[in-house]
Amino acid sequence: MLKKHGDFFKSLFFIMDLLLISAAWLSAYALRFYTDLIPVTKGVPFFWSYLTLLPGVLIIWGIVFKAFDLYRPRRISTHLSEVWDMTKACSLATLMVVALSFFLRQFEYSRLVLILFWGLSIVFMTLSRWTSREILRFLRKKGYNQRYALIVGAGTLGQELAAKLHRHRELGVRVIGYLTRKREKVGQELREIKVLGSYDELPEILASHPVDQIFLALPHEAYTHAEKIIRYLQDQTVDVRIVPDLLQFMTIGGQAELFEGLPIVTLQATPLYGWNRIIKRAADTFLSVFMLLLISPLMLLIAILIKWVSPGPVLYRQKRMGYDGCVFEMLKFRTMRVNAEEETGAVWARPDDPRRTLLGSFLRRTSLDELPQFWNVLKGEMSIVGPRPERPEFVAKFRETIPKYMLRHKIKAGITGWAQVKGLRGNTSLEERIKYDLEYIERWSLGLDIKIMWLTLWKGLINKNAY
Repeated sequence: MLKKHGDFFKSLFFIMDLLLISAAWLSAYALRFYTDLIPVTKGVPFFWSYLTLLPGVLIIWGIVFKAFDLYRPRRISTHLSEVWDMTKACSLATLMVVALSFFLRQFEYSRLVLILFWGLSIVFMTLSRWTSREILRFLRKKGYNQRYALIVGAGTLGQELAAKLHRHRELGVRVIGYLTRKREKVGQELREIKVLGSYDELPEILASHPVDQIFLALPHEAYTHAEKIIRYLQDQTVDVRIVPDLLQFMTIGGQAELFEGLPIVTLQATPLYGWNRIIKRAADTFLSVFMLLLISPLMLLIAILIKWVSPGPVLYRQKRMGYDGCVFEMLKFRTMRVNAEEETGAVWARPDDPRRTLLGSFLRRTSLDELPQFWNVLKGEMSIVGPRPERPEFVAKFRETIPKYMLRHKIKAGITGWAQVKGLRGNTSLEERIKYDLEYIERWSLGLDIKIMWLTLWKGLINKNAY
């Protein structure tokens, strides 16, 4: 995740740089020919001639900036050194643009435009970097965009990891404390970070502190504690990563990456970081708006019919557990009589359920009762594709009996999912559902989402287990 997080910000800076270079090129043309800066004596050239050169300019700038490694972390460098690096890169790139324009003899580009462009590119790029870094620094100080980490292991390895995370504040990972196997260390401060408790107090620490990530930085002699800790964390929604004390521990399954020379193995993490998260959210927003507009007449008709056949509200709001274990109210068209669970409590629907209304059976079997959930998607509480959300009462029971059940909450719950298109709906095998949910999380891609949506339309709407 640390590498993905860093790569995401690098790509953001790269895109922003290309936009600013485009702005500098167009501004140089405007300053030269549409202001009184220097009188125009030979007429104004066609704007299209300069616009056609812009793609070549962007390619050159991209190559030069990558060659100068301008996207490396700069936590310990000065503003002046960054300005000097920008000046060198922009100067070389401008010379390459001049060389490119020399070969395009069918049109003579203004030398003043190129000089203005050189100066503006340096100014724009420098101001952009300074501004973005100051904004990030300000947000970090205010506590925004932070992820809170707990380091299990208060030895040399754990302290070294905390120091490196502190130096790389652009990652937004704040260490809230350590856990130790030595009780005499509890309450001490190591490099200004407190030892919160012992390994055995992990459940209490998670319950009383906001923890998003856990780093296991155990010394070699403490690895006897690792199995117990990892088994407990499998039923939690935090991201779990191991920082091995020795390289031979890299054999532990998972995704490995190097961070400041430290090998880190990811055991649990959502695949939706950076662009993946933006792409999925953008697709969810667009499709949910489109679907709500498309099906609004049908939803109005269903609402009228529900009111006609049974007294009570049209919509049924039910608490479900979603992403990272957060509980939200999922919307459905009401298919049962009001207060249907007063006598039974929270139970699954069953065939020929007497609690259903006359219309409810049809709505449930055709999945039309799920249509209001596009509003949950629009609000960001759900996704169109993902593991189906479950009620907190059932989650509390399933997490005790089904291994890795909580890992399905590492991604947003969906209206439809990989397990559903495999026919696993209603009272079917939970173990099989979990298997397909975890497979979906591991294999996630926009293409897989499209495939699942197509299979849902093709064969997933009507199901014999939907009752």
